[in-house]
Amino acid sequence: MKKRGKKFIDEDILIVSKTEIKNDMKDMQKLGEQICKLNHKQRAKLTLNEEIEAALIIADKIKGKHDAYHRNVQFIAKQLFESDYEAIQAQLDKLNNKHAQEHINNSKLEAVRDQLIAQGDIKIDEILTEYDGFERQRMRQLVRQAAKEVKQEKPGKSFKELFKYLKENIVL
Repeated sequence: MKKRGKKFIDEDILIVSKTEIKNDMKDMQKLGEQICKLNHKQRAKLTLNEEIEAALIIADKIKGKHDAYHRNVQFIAKQLFESDYEAIQAQLDKLNNKHAQEHINNSKLEAVRDQLIAQGDIKIDEILTEYDGFERQRMRQLVRQAAKEVKQEKPGKSFKELFKYLKENIVL
């Protein structure tokens, strides 16, 4: 009977199993299918290389042919795997959660508006130094009118106008 030798694995070497590779490729195929389902305007927002864009054009043409479409999606998955797929996934998540992202941005702008009304000129100066595109006189006028409306407990036109003005000039 032979003695079996022990396998020494260097700690610096990362061993990836075939199963892990297959699971990664399945994830890439799902990502490729998601990208194929997007319309042209949404695809334009993603940073894709030329090979993927060309494969997407072909995918649009062969959508009805199951086998050819499946092979094309596999090709797209391979190209995604070789490119920066994490950045593409992040962009796709941002596209899919556009409504939630817009809600978060609106909440931030509402907080800035409330701070402007509460702090007045101090906060106005901070905003003017931090962001370009604001007019000092217009900002002070809107803040004064919105503060007056809040004191009367009737937030109305200026309150909404201040929010709109902030939304136009602050990019989050």
